[in-house]
Amino acid sequence: MHLIVLRFTDRRPDAPHWMAAHNAWLDAGFADGTFLAAGSLHDGTGGCVLAAGVAADAIAARVAQDPFVAHGIVTADITGFQPHRTQPGLAAPTPSPQP
Repeated sequence: MHLIVLRFTDRRPDAPHWMAAHNAWLDAGFADGTFLAAGSLHDGTGGCVLAAGVAADAIAARVAQDPFVAHGIVTADITGFQPHRTQPGLAAPTPSPQP
């Protein structure tokens, strides 16, 4: 699994211009099952995405495609972790082997 923390930069005022594209990026991640949860940070400084089922290099490439990241609206910090306990129904798929 990967925890992706997106923090606004000084380009935050440009966020509304890229919001629809950012939401489409999120929608694609949910549609293919990679993203398990997404939302805003309570302190208003950005957002967070929980992702699973892909290798670290693949998630880094995917995050780089987020319009917010690509246009410098946010910085992205990706932290991988191996869950040892989850709520039922939140078991993380295992990443596919790399070719």
